[in-house]
Amino acid sequence: MKKVYINSIASISPQKTFDNTIFLDEIIDYNDTVIFVQDPDYKQYIPPAAARRMAKGIKMGVVASKIAMDEAGIETVDAIITGTGMGCMIDSEKFVSAIIDNNEQYLTPTSFIQSTHNTVAGQIALGMECKAYNFTYVHSAISFEAALLDAKMQLENAEATHILVGGVEELGEHTTKVHRVINHIKPEAVTISEVLNSKTKGAVFSEGTNFFVISNQRRESCYAELVAIETFNTLQKDRVSEAIEAFLKENNLKADDIDVVVFGNNGDVDFDGFYNQLSKGIFSKTQQVFYKHLVGENNTVSAFGVWLASKILKTQSIAEIVKINKINPSKIKTVLCYNQYRGQNHSLVLLKKC
Repeated sequence: MKKVYINSIASISPQKTFDNTIFLDEIIDYNDTVIFVQDPDYKQYIPPAAARRMAKGIKMGVVASKIAMDEAGIETVDAIITGTGMGCMIDSEKFVSAIIDNNEQYLTPTSFIQSTHNTVAGQIALGMECKAYNFTYVHSAISFEAALLDAKMQLENAEATHILVGGVEELGEHTTKVHRVINHIKPEAVTISEVLNSKTKGAVFSEGTNFFVISNQRRESCYAELVAIETFNTLQKDRVSEAIEAFLKENNLKADDIDVVVFGNNGDVDFDGFYNQLSKGIFSKTQQVFYKHLVGENNTVSAFGVWLASKILKTQSIAEIVKINKINPSKIKTVLCYNQYRGQNHSLVLLKKC
């Protein structure tokens, strides 16, 4: 089977990550329970008339995909695969509200058309006139990993050469209220420095999009080799270390071979224990980093973890703001990303320096 490479990356998040020439050089602090993206200048990528008709999630996805495509130096791809947990929530809420307000009559179709989960992938394909394989995975907090695994298998078997993969989430007002009611969002505002030690239930919710061009052809822009992906729907806390060690063994590695481990800590006192036991256990002598204090929590935020790991491998540097401990490896060759959400949908993504 052919090797798979991440040849370009793009991120639109609550930090200024849309500029690939910098790497967390300027950190935007917040003191809130819900945070929104730092918008790029959409007019540089989308005609204003078209942008006005697009929901925020669609605009973010289209722009991030264009940034990734430009960095990879290609004009089209053999497949477009996206992951999203909640889809285009703003238009979904608009359409349902219109049904209620208008007694199910005189409804305009625009919000319904743009409310489907595969709208982002469809708009990206229309923009580049790509008629190839186009698929969207909706698997809660492993939606992005499902998309990435699909792409990886196609590339390994030479069914495609270049594939655009991404994850996208937007915040809807009503859905956010529901998450507050069921205590998925923190009850009190926290700052970046407080998240990890907040000792309260829930997370800081967010929106964002991350796109990657992955290929079985290594290009000059290459960030990392995508070695392996594995997901678990459920995994008991006392079995996580065992599952990770088995995953590493399948790839001829041990825990000591990992130079950096990227954790998905979000400050939820009920579920950060999954990471804490690894910090004190099999990865106690490994450089540990995290990222959700910077960009919040959403169903495809694990894609930002892959973005962060890719940046670390290419730049061979780690921003102080993401460090959990101070191991400081001399060389960074292998990075493992581990994420879970509320004790379910665990994912492992293994990357190596290309």
